[in-house]
Amino acid sequence: MDTLNCIECFVRSAEAGSFAEAARRLGLTPAAVGKNVARLEAELKVRLFQRSTRSLSLTEAGERFLSESAGGLNDLKAAMANLASRQGQPAGVLKVSMGNAFGRYYVMPLLPEFLTRYPGVQPDFHFDNRPVDLIAEGFDAAIGGGFEQAPGVVARELAPAHRVLLASPAYLAERGQPREPSELAEHDGILIRAAQTGRIRSMLLRNREGQQAGIELRPRLVMGDPEAACQAALMHLGICLVAMPHALPHLQAGTLQRVLPDWFVDTGIISIHFAAQKLLPHKTRVFIDFLVEQFRAQGLNQRFSAR
Repeated sequence: MDTLNCIECFVRSAEAGSFAEAARRLGLTPAAVGKNVARLEAELKVRLFQRSTRSLSLTEAGERFLSESAGGLNDLKAAMANLASRQGQPAGVLKVSMGNAFGRYYVMPLLPEFLTRYPGVQPDFHFDNRPVDLIAEGFDAAIGGGFEQAPGVVARELAPAHRVLLASPAYLAERGQPREPSELAEHDGILIRAAQTGRIRSMLLRNREGQQAGIELRPRLVMGDPEAACQAALMHLGICLVAMPHALPHLQAGTLQRVLPDWFVDTGIISIHFAAQKLLPHKTRVFIDFLVEQFRAQGLNQRFSAR
């Protein structure tokens, strides 16, 4: 077991590029991580890292050992977790990343049923509107859409990742409902800054016939969060573009309505992402299956479609 701990400290340090970051992810001190890596090097009789006061880099032997050990470490940890499950039932801490509003509106309501079925699983939900490094940050799964699949990660589809234009009925009554995308230039825009880059992402509208058009709103406000953008729209300050999971509660309540209802932005698929490993931990597998089942049973895969 000590050797396994040392190998995990080595793998996480290599992934993170520092003992300090690996320690944060493992819940250890940097000194303990460095000591475990040194013990592993002594046992293997080979140097795995080149160390300096400012950097940590793999040696040639370290690169080779990482490529041969990382996958096996994950499989071994999964096997141990499954073996330790209580009476064959899934058990353990389930660390999942998801967007703040998405998690509160669509995942949290599923928790009572999930915990009734799997009482040995302890959800550890992280609400963060950013793509996470699933493997390096130690997540069992991450829910999101519109971002690239990382190496070593696979996904199961939950629903379309569509975005729609919204405004309050009062704003549209005063300013008029655009009939064509070209008329958006006459309207105030509540723009959203991308969390990763800090920039306003350029997107194309499309309609059911496959035609495309740009979004040329007059910049009025810039927000760093889609929920804040919806709040600004509720205050009759302009038109915002948000994903269907954010739009749906407002559309159902009638507090906001779609602008150009035949047009939407297609950013791909909302999926649940998880590590591509032969032996997935039982707790992770049942959560993935449960989420896919519930999205289909509740029709969320269809309700998130803007077509």
